[in-house]
Amino acid sequence: MARTQPKATPPLFDQAHLERYTGGDEALTSELLTLMCEQAERCLGLMETAQDATAWTAATHTLKGAARGVGAFALAEVCEQAETVSEPGWDVARLGVERCFRETQAAFAGLI
Repeated sequence: MARTQPKATPPLFDQAHLERYTGGDEALTSELLTLMCEQAERCLGLMETAQDATAWTAATHTLKGAARGVGAFALAEVCEQAETVSEPGWDVARLGVERCFRETQAAFAGLI
C-alpha cells in the first residue's frame, strides 16, 4: 500500500520569491507589499459582505492571486481552501483568512 506524504505547510512569507521579481529593489518590494495589503483589506471587506457564492469566490480568489504574487504562500493556501467553503462557513473561513493575513502582514515588517 502506498503511503501518502503529509502536505508541507507553505511558508508564511517567502521573501526570496519576491526578490526574484523585484531584483532586491527595496522601493519596489515595499510598493508591492503595500499593494497586496491594500488588496487584502478590500477582499476581506468583500468577503464580509458577500451576498452570494460568486462574490465570495471572487474575493477569495483575488486575494489568493495577490498573495501568491508576493510570496505569501500560507495566505494563498488559506484563501484556496476558503474558495470552496459554502455559505454557512463563510464567517469562520473569513476569520481564518484574516488571521493569516495579519500574521503575514507582521512578517512584512521592515519591508514596507
